[in-house]
Amino acid sequence: MDAARKFRNSLILAAALLGVAACGGDMDDLDQYVNEVKSRPGGRIEPLPEVKLYEVFPYVADAQGVRSPFVPDTPQVATAGPGGGVGPDPKRSQEFLEGFPLDTLSMVGTLYIGETMYGLVQTSDGLIHRVVPGNYLGQNDGRINIINESEIELVEIISDGIGGYIERDAAISLSD
Repeated sequence: MDAARKFRNSLILAAALLGVAACGGDMDDLDQYVNEVKSRPGGRIEPLPEVKLYEVFPYVADAQGVRSPFVPDTPQVATAGPGGGVGPDPKRSQEFLEGFPLDTLSMVGTLYIGETMYGLVQTSDGLIHRVVPGNYLGQNDGRINIINESEIELVEIISDGIGGYIERDAAISLSD
């Protein structure tokens, strides 16, 4: 075992010496290039761009025509606190199309059966479903209000971020 170890060590030493010997080759071209680069005249460094000062806007509570930064800028219909008002109905059972984000659903047409107009909604997996006013779509408790030839209009109930809910109008337009 001792002879095998000596042989292996001598092979490693020979490989290392060969590697070091290969690195000591002719480097005249590299030295010439380094000297050429060092002999070039120095270039001009562009000055830094001028820093623009931040314009401070003093908030005045009674400023004319300026929205308060502490009030949400939302065109939604109603807000309610945690005590009641607008909000999702926890007792209502979820419909199938509420499992899909609204932006993955597309309206592909309408269908009349008797006097009833149905909206045809296609899911991302290609299946087409019939909906009527009162059905729910999307993941934000979107209740269908109106179905016409070109779109399905609904009202979603979303969190206002401060413990309440607001209603937001949404629509799914007929796909081309």
